[in-house]
Amino acid sequence: MLPFGDQAIIGERRINLSGGQKQRIQIAGALYQDADLYLLDDPFSALDAHTGMQMYKECLHMFLDSKTVIYTTNQVEFLPSADLILVLRDGRITQSGKYNEILTPGTDFIELVGAHKKALLSHRNSSAETGALASETVKKFDQEKGNAEEDKKQMCRNTSTIDEKLLENPAQLVQDEEREKGRVGIKVYMNYITTAYKGALVPVILFLQIVAQVLQIGSDYWIASNTPVSRDVKSPIESSTLIYVYAGLALGSCIFVFGRAIGIGTVGYKTATILFKRMHMCIFRAPMSFFDATPSGRILNRASSDQSAVEYDIPLTMGALAMNGIRLVGVVVIMAHGGWQVIIIYIPLAGLCIWCQ
Repeated sequence: MLPFGDQAIIGERRINLSGGQKQRIQIAGALYQDADLYLLDDPFSALDAHTGMQMYKECLHMFLDSKTVIYTTNQVEFLPSADLILVLRDGRITQSGKYNEILTPGTDFIELVGAHKKALLSHRNSSAETGALASETVKKFDQEKGNAEEDKKQMCRNTSTIDEKLLENPAQLVQDEEREKGRVGIKVYMNYITTAYKGALVPVILFLQIVAQVLQIGSDYWIASNTPVSRDVKSPIESSTLIYVYAGLALGSCIFVFGRAIGIGTVGYKTATILFKRMHMCIFRAPMSFFDATPSGRILNRASSDQSAVEYDIPLTMGALAMNGIRLVGVVVIMAHGGWQVIIIYIPLAGLCIWCQ
C-alpha cells in the first residue's frame, strides 16, 4: 500500500511504480468513478495469484457487488462466481452459461480448466503456500463469499484510519514549488553582473555609456551654440564645418552605444552560459529521489523560459536602466548649468518617484 493512500502523488507517467502497482492504481481509479457498468480487460494479469485473488474479492465482490461488470480473463480461478461466462475461440463464442453448466467433457473450456488444475498441482511442489492457496480457490470461493460484507466493513474502518493518519501527516513526495514575493534584492543583481568575468565588463559598459551620452550632449550643444538665431546674423563657423563636426560627434556616440550593446550582450550570454552549465551539472548529478520529487515540467521551465529571462530580459532591462540613469544625470547637469535652482525641484521629485514604486 502506498504510504499516503489515495492522496499520494505517484509522479509523472508512473515511472517509479512497478507493473503490479500500476495495475492496482488503474483498478482503484476505475472504482473511484462509481459507474453503473465496468469493462475490465484482464485487470489482474500483472498480479501474483495471492494478490490477484485478494483484489478480485475486494474489488468485484465488495465495492462492485451492485454493479454490472464485464471482464475478460484467462485466469480460471475467477470464473466460478461469474453470473455468465462466454468462452471465445478465434473471435467467436463457443460456449455460454454458468461455470458448472459449461463444464462438459470434450469442450475447450474443460480442457482449459484441466490444464489450470495440472499447473496448480505441479506448482504446489515448488511453493506449498502458493499452491495451497491456488488449489483451494475454486473449492472455497463460495464459502468465502459469505464473509464479504464483514470484510467490506473492516475495509471501510481501515480506510477511515488511513485518512486520519493522512490528515495528521500530510507530507508528500512531490512538494509544491517554493515562491517568494516582493522585490528582488540588490545582492541578487550584484551576483548576476559579477558572474561573467567577475564583473570586469561592468565598468567598461558604464564608461562606454557615459562617453556616448557626453558625445550626444556635445553634438546638441555644438549645434545650439553655433547656429545663428536669424538669417541676418552670420554664423562664426562655416556650414560644412558645422555639419562635419556634428556628424563626427553623432558617429562617435553611435560607436560607443554599439560597444555598450556588445558589452551587455556579452555579459548576458556569458552569465546565462555559466548558470546553465551549473544547472546542467546539478541535474545530471542529482540522485534519483530528486526526479521522483520534481516534475519534469518544473525542470523544463527552468531550462526554457527562466533561462531565456536570464539571457535576454535581464541584460536588456539592466542596460536600459544604466542608459536612462546616465541620460537623466546628463539632463539634470544641462538644466543645472542654465539655472542651479532646478536641483531643488529634482530632489523631491526623485523621492516621490521612488516612493511611488
